Amino acid sequence: MLRKGLFKKPSNELEAGGEHGEPAPEAPDRLVVRCSSCKKMIFDEDFRSNQMVCPNCGKHMRLSGRRRILTVADPGSFQETNSDLCSTDFLSFPEYTEKLDAAQRHSGEAEGVVTGLMVVNGCPCMVFAMDHRFMMGSMGSVIGEKITRCFEEAQQNKLPVVGFTVSGGARMQEGLTSLMQMAKTSGAVKRFSDAGGLYICVLTDPTSGGVTASFAMEADILISEPGALIAFAGPRVIEQTIHKKLPAGFQRAEFLQEKGFLDLVVPRKKLRGTLYRLLSLHRREDGGYGRI
Repeated sequence: MLRKGLFKKPSNELEAGGEHGEPAPEAPDRLVVRCSSCKKMIFDEDFRSNQMVCPNCGKHMRLSGRRRILTVADPGSFQETNSDLCSTDFLSFPEYTEKLDAAQRHSGEAEGVVTGLMVVNGCPCMVFAMDHRFMMGSMGSVIGEKITRCFEEAQQNKLPVVGFTVSGGARMQEGLTSLMQMAKTSGAVKRFSDAGGLYICVLTDPTSGGVTASFAMEADILISEPGALIAFAGPRVIEQTIHKKLPAGFQRAEFLQEKGFLDLVVPRKKLRGTLYRLLSLHRREDGGYGRI
């Protein structure tokens, strides 16, 4: 029988949320916030109007999945799908039910990914956006199911898919079922691709583990926000394994673009326009969307 004492709270920065999440308020009424990178104080109103990007150093703070969608979608165009799906503790894993309840309260979401239909400057597309506030976007069975359905609905309606990824990896509380989602989502991407569908993925900080090793890196066009950590195993784990110092900027978006792993690194304020140009470029004469 499993005992709760055997499972300690994770010290993994990715699962715990890291140090570069949405910054905590520096005053009771949240008049100002402190940038986690340059440490300068920013008026909260200016910070939010700049889409949670520090105006001093350009640090891109994390956004919720729903907010990411709303920053690029035409006003009022987003229609959520499969919002009723949520995880259950089917393995009776110690404290998992409590973690799910806490994640739902903290994020205001039923699960760690939001899916639906949105329109970007007149271009309709299916969208999924993972949420770091829900157990650091760890991929379990419901996240895998919702993303799979997103691709299936896009294929059925001949729409492109735009994805926003953020994840610390597989959700260990669901055991092998969580690892199976790598194959499940990859299969959905493959079927969608074979049908000629267009898939654009925006990798945000951090995208790691099983998500990186599956659907996140399988897009036709790979975009990232500046400075995002994109990895399978994190740099600290690699250094401890190979006992060597890694290059500066290793596994950051700019480093990966230089090495050919990413197509574009796009600042958040320019992302909506970039997505529109890419979607309109791939619009076919029959009104559908697909790869050229």
